[in-house]
Amino acid sequence: MKKAAIAIDHGEKRTGFASTDPLRIATRPLEQWHGPGDDPDLLELVGRIAKDHGADTLLVGLPYNMDGTVGGRALDVLAFMGDLRIAYPDMRVLPQDERLSTKEAEQLLREAGHHGEARKARKDSWSALVLLRDWIEQGEPERPWPEPA
Repeated sequence: MKKAAIAIDHGEKRTGFASTDPLRIATRPLEQWHGPGDDPDLLELVGRIAKDHGADTLLVGLPYNMDGTVGGRALDVLAFMGDLRIAYPDMRVLPQDERLSTKEAEQLLREAGHHGEARKARKDSWSALVLLRDWIEQGEPERPWPEPA
C-alpha cells in the first residue's frame, strides 16, 4: 500500500516542503525551514514532517545545470540526500530534476494572488509542490542518483 510522499526543495538558507496523500489526490505546500541546509535540525524536521504525514518517500529537488550536468550546488544536495538515507534508512530518497521549478512556482503564486513579500515567503515550498506534482505526473519514477563529475 502506498504511503504519502514529501518533496523537499533544499536550499543553502531556506528549504521548502510539500506533501501528497497516499492516493496522490491532494498536494499542498508545507512550512519552510529557515536556516543552513547542512544544519542537523533540518534532518530532524524532515523526520517530523514525514512522520506527521505518514510518508515513506522523500523526493528531493536536484539542481542540475541547464545542460543536464551535475554542478557544485547539486553536489551539496546529493550530500544532503546521503544524510537523509543514513538518518531514515526505511524511507525512499529520490532525486527529482528541479530545473525551472522556481519559475513555475512563481507563476503559480502569482496566479494564486500572492505578491511581493508574501510570494517570496512561500516560494521554496511552492517549488517543492511543483517538484511533487511533476513527479506524480511522470508516473513516480525511481531515478538513480547521478554520479558526480
